[in-house]
Amino acid sequence: MKISIFGLGYVGCVSLGCLAKKGHFIIGIDTNQVKIDLINQGLPTIVEKDIDNIISEAHIAGRVSATLDYISAVNSTDISIICVGTPSTEQGHLDLNYIYATASQIGTAIRNKENFHILAIRSTVLPGTNEKVGKLVEYTSGKKRNKGFAVISNPEFLREGTAVNDFFNPPLTVVGCENNIALDQYLQIYKDLNAPVEITSIHVAEIIKYVNNSYHALKIAFANEVGNVCKKLNIDSHEVMRIFCLDTYLNISPYYLKPGFAYGGSCLPKDLKALKTLSHDLYLNTPLINKIEESNSVQKNLALERIEKIGKSKILVLGISFKAGTDDLRYSPILAVIETLLGRGFKLQIFDKNINFSKLIGKNKSYIMEKLPHVDKLLVSDIQEAVEWAELIVITNNEKEYQDIRIPDEKYILDLIRILRFEKHPNYEGLSW
Repeated sequence: MKISIFGLGYVGCVSLGCLAKKGHFIIGIDTNQVKIDLINQGLPTIVEKDIDNIISEAHIAGRVSATLDYISAVNSTDISIICVGTPSTEQGHLDLNYIYATASQIGTAIRNKENFHILAIRSTVLPGTNEKVGKLVEYTSGKKRNKGFAVISNPEFLREGTAVNDFFNPPLTVVGCENNIALDQYLQIYKDLNAPVEITSIHVAEIIKYVNNSYHALKIAFANEVGNVCKKLNIDSHEVMRIFCLDTYLNISPYYLKPGFAYGGSCLPKDLKALKTLSHDLYLNTPLINKIEESNSVQKNLALERIEKIGKSKILVLGISFKAGTDDLRYSPILAVIETLLGRGFKLQIFDKNINFSKLIGKNKSYIMEKLPHVDKLLVSDIQEAVEWAELIVITNNEKEYQDIRIPDEKYILDLIRILRFEKHPNYEGLSW
């Protein structure tokens, strides 16, 4: 396949070499003559393990070249991959001027090109960039998107120092595309890689890199704060985190990593508070750990705001225990929401098959009596009858019987857990989706 790569910096240089190694013919384009000359001499533009040998071999084989002439390069290739820089502005936004300038160049280049052309954005960009790139190419080329060209989002996940290995052995490849013909052709680039390819929407592909890197930063900060606490206590922090990482069922796993409602129960709030207090007693500043509870409160307030914005006075809450399959009401996040709604004059009914008020005992009973002393008067036993009474149904957990209830179209749904079958309801809203 013939491919042009715009930008011969870190991502562009690695992509140029690795794609050429896979047998493709690559033309690099850059505004820097020094980079052009290096590639044309079979030399890399960066320092990175193995890339020097790869580019040298590809140069000898005649599979790589570089030029300032973007029009010639685009017209000589089937795919153009955009790898130009997206630096931060002083305000923290991304400077996307290089992306848009490149899009205009490609549009100009394909104006008189007969063949369908594919653009792929590998640079790290904000959601909405792909759409704007498409409009710029339409404007400069005079062609229609998905007729004369297509724009794909294909974020890179290359780490400096291991970029070549990451290219050939990625955990997965993400491709956002709305044109199946372009997608089929573009995926030929990855046909020999031993990694799954995730085909998704363009906006998902655009934001995933930010989510990945922010989570990586979060992990580093969390491990550092744990390390600081452990050091104060003369505990081996690396041994603590080694054992932490052995749990691939809960700790290092998809578990808990689903947008939804706030956490609750007897363990998470109590143990988090204990770790915060321990850090404070050790005179340590642990801002990340200290802010977890605040973030959780934001999610409770968000649910309350959504309910008030919907503006219905008769509300049915499905589930008040902190999660499905239990009668544990301690620190259940929905209780604070219910308490506030009652105080503001809303009418509520509650259905929770696991809650039998007469059988509640110990701290579980004392907690609910403190928060909602009249909860027994709100509990109902007939879920379908309660649905008919309510104007708004708030779903807080995924008990099996919630899957089967019939909710008329005129009712409103606020889903805090995400039950897929309700998403087609005309008055459905998800808390964070």
